[in-house]
Amino acid sequence: MKINIQIDDNCKETEVTITCAAMNDELEKVLANLRALDFKLTGIKNGQTFILDVSQIFYIETVDKKTFLYTESDIYETSMRLYELEQQLSASDFFRSGKSSIINFNKIKSLKSDIDGRIIVILENSERMIVSKQYAAYIKNKLGRS
Repeated sequence: MKINIQIDDNCKETEVTITCAAMNDELEKVLANLRALDFKLTGIKNGQTFILDVSQIFYIETVDKKTFLYTESDIYETSMRLYELEQQLSASDFFRSGKSSIINFNKIKSLKSDIDGRIIVILENSERMIVSKQYAAYIKNKLGRS
């Protein structure tokens, strides 16, 4: 894959152009990642609404029927349900890790197999998450393991 970057001081908005012979899985993944960079969610903290880039979010969790967005150092509440967020983020690298959580695959620092087929995930902010056996297959497929 050849990458060309053209810098123009008069440019008002960044534009990405892809020239290819045909669409393939690799290009679909590139497009999904580009779209995710421009995807935003809103979260509430201390009575203020914040606009968050999806790439800032480490994980999403439901606790006591409330849904929270976790960034490196902050927690925001959202009115969206976990299943709605899962649908919206399905084209990006977010995956369901359990009944009440979704993890951003791009924020994983390390992985460790646990008992009963679960996976312990350490995120870049050193938070530890458990991926249940039911959802561990996503990580194994992503890493090319069976």
